[in-house]
Amino acid sequence: MDRLRDTIQSYASVEPNDLDYALTLFKKVEAKKGDFLLKEGQIARKSYFVDDGCLCLYSLRKGQKQVIEFFTEGHFCVDLLNYLERRPTNTNIWATEDTTAYAIDMDDNEKLWNRSHALERFGRKFITAEFITLSKRIAQMNNLSNEERYLRIMEKRPDLIQRVPQYLIASYLGLTPVGLSKIRKRLSLSSS
Repeated sequence: MDRLRDTIQSYASVEPNDLDYALTLFKKVEAKKGDFLLKEGQIARKSYFVDDGCLCLYSLRKGQKQVIEFFTEGHFCVDLLNYLERRPTNTNIWATEDTTAYAIDMDDNEKLWNRSHALERFGRKFITAEFITLSKRIAQMNNLSNEERYLRIMEKRPDLIQRVPQYLIASYLGLTPVGLSKIRKRLSLSSS
């Protein structure tokens, strides 16, 4: 819980008693590799803070996983749009490796935000950060070449290359596994 405590404090300076209260609302969740924390059609009632491991948010398109985002240590994982709208989701949250997370229910989140301005500020800053991340991701998918997207993930999130199966990396980049393999081969030849 120390990582969660530090992350909340990084968004807003929360009084110790309010922070202790907030932490009581988060429940520990252990997910084995391959477990689902959210399935398409369910209402996204929880957000998850990843303490250890990796979660993948994806949708199915023509029977294939279309990876939206990976969430690793120190990040919150939530299908934000459907969580805020409280409607059935068209996404899945899936553990790509054994994961320890802390979950908070949307009703408890409301209690948290109503308790203090600092906790409400944390919520606002968190939602803003998630919106910015998603907006940047959309811009990258629309404006960068396949190779540029691969180089960006190598620069910004090199751990994913080692932790996540390549077919999921390919999906995240909007590529086929063959397309990703060709980019990797071309880059390795040019650096030789």
